[in-house]
Amino acid sequence: MASEAGTLSGADTVATRRSAGVWRDAFGRLRKNKLAMVGMVIVIGLFSLAIIGPMLAPFPYQVQDQDAIIANGFRPVQPFSQIAVQTGHLLGTDELGRDLFSRLLDGAQISMSVAIVVQIVVLTIGLPVGALAGWFGGRLDNLLMRITDITYAFPDLLLIILMSIAFRETVFGRAMSGLLLVFVAIGLTSWVTVARLVRGQLLSLKEMEFVEAARAIGVRDRSIVTKHLLPNSIGPVIVAVTLGVPGAILAEATLAYIGLGVQAPRASWGSLINEGVRWIRSDTHLVLFPAIAIATALIAFTFLGDGLRDALDPKLKGKQ
Repeated sequence: MASEAGTLSGADTVATRRSAGVWRDAFGRLRKNKLAMVGMVIVIGLFSLAIIGPMLAPFPYQVQDQDAIIANGFRPVQPFSQIAVQTGHLLGTDELGRDLFSRLLDGAQISMSVAIVVQIVVLTIGLPVGALAGWFGGRLDNLLMRITDITYAFPDLLLIILMSIAFRETVFGRAMSGLLLVFVAIGLTSWVTVARLVRGQLLSLKEMEFVEAARAIGVRDRSIVTKHLLPNSIGPVIVAVTLGVPGAILAEATLAYIGLGVQAPRASWGSLINEGVRWIRSDTHLVLFPAIAIATALIAFTFLGDGLRDALDPKLKGKQ
């Protein structure tokens, strides 16, 4: 028995070293992908802005500057104009005199929060569902996959809108200025991809020899799944989560644009576009800047996700 334990311990050590080598090789392939590295730099920059944004903002995002509105004839401040520079609003203000740059930074904080928290919700639901279905199989697998199929078949945006409308006026809907409802609504519609992916990985991995060896020495199913199978499935899951971020950011911006997202006076990029549409002919910057912010975030996460997929794909190992 002692020899078996020693053999298993030695095997774990070898597996750990091999795993470290795989991640090192994957990062080396990722660094060769220029678009992925550009995406990574932009993503890091967006998260940095979300963290230090309140310190960079020249004005609080909710404060109205009446003098700026009066100076511009009760219209939004023109971008980069002399009046804008004199009043300190380098990107102008909205029709209520709130600084656009400060509100863009607040929007970055909201979007990056959605990027993180929604994926946490996705993993919290998708990992257990996929792991249970893949490991136990049979009736449980059939039940969980039918629930997954029903969720997948329902239009995501429609379900998010219905949840937002149903719970908007409740205590839950008002929590965190409406952000908590956004997190949960988007997360509940986005977990199916991770669940299917984890299930497929476990169906393949549970037939491997190291699983049979662990069972033979009495290792519990829970330990096999959490300590061996899920860690071996982490690469595809990371890719799926990264590629799921643009959809979450876009869903939040869409909700905010139609008035169902974060509540005023918080400034989502989607709500900024909605507020600026009426001034689009005379003050295009009110729509242009938040639209550029959304596009930049979506493209950056997409580039990074594509790069991670290529770097973590074992089939590319011999091609690099």
